[in-house]
Amino acid sequence: MTTATGTTWRQRLEAYYYLCRFDKPIGTELVFWPTMWALWVASKGIPDLGILFVMILGVIFMRAAGCAINDFADRKVDAHVERTKTRPLATGVIRAREAVYVFLGLVLASACLLFFLPIETFYWSFGALFLAFIYPFMKRYTNLPQVFLGAAFSWSIPMAFTAVGKTPDLTCWLLYFGNLAWTVAYDTQYAITDREYDLKIGVKSTAILFGRYDIQIIALLQAASLVLIGTALYLENILFPWAVIALVVVAFDFVYQTIKTKDRNPQVCFWAFRHNRWVGLIIFLGIFLNFI
Repeated sequence: MTTATGTTWRQRLEAYYYLCRFDKPIGTELVFWPTMWALWVASKGIPDLGILFVMILGVIFMRAAGCAINDFADRKVDAHVERTKTRPLATGVIRAREAVYVFLGLVLASACLLFFLPIETFYWSFGALFLAFIYPFMKRYTNLPQVFLGAAFSWSIPMAFTAVGKTPDLTCWLLYFGNLAWTVAYDTQYAITDREYDLKIGVKSTAILFGRYDIQIIALLQAASLVLIGTALYLENILFPWAVIALVVVAFDFVYQTIKTKDRNPQVCFWAFRHNRWVGLIIFLGIFLNFI
């Protein structure tokens, strides 16, 4: 059976699957691990299993929603970029309004999860929705869209604090800005892979803004993220010994990324971006082990 667009239902379901990037879990992982940092820190290493489950689903739903609205915003430029020209909206398999419906459906699913969390978390969720919606459009107006992505990807941190009944405090905001700095760093690596195309079609990014100092600024952002996260863990008396070991391992990994990407080879920069999934995991393990 075919649909009005001339595709089978199976092809359309696959297109929705790709629209939500379920085939590329790297983005979900990059939101998931910082959420777990915050949840473990805020709950003193003993998170409620129900809250843990709700937060995991929230990460999955909102990341998928972000992908849908991102492709809607980029639908006219994705066809001109080698890496994105096969996305469902770029090829016409999915219509623009369908991507909006998917976004709204996933936001509604995320909203339903809030019934299981404190009212304070509900209030904070409006910030998450606002950032998820505006980020994709920022690359048209500012060279700092990665900062907006960092703000969006980090918003689950104060939400995790409120989910366990805590008011976001200094520790929370140190984790937030530490994660924001890390996000800007790895998404700039990602943006370097598209810089040639972005310059042609007028899309803005930190990779363009930083220019020939991009690798150095990425390294500084990575260093700043370690300092901020380390300070947050120190304030909570969970820095030694395992978190220190984790941060040292991550520091060496960042140095390795800097060395590998110094020639700005797009494939290597994309590898470095993907490699950051291990950074989030290693930091979480450092936090987790300190509570055992």
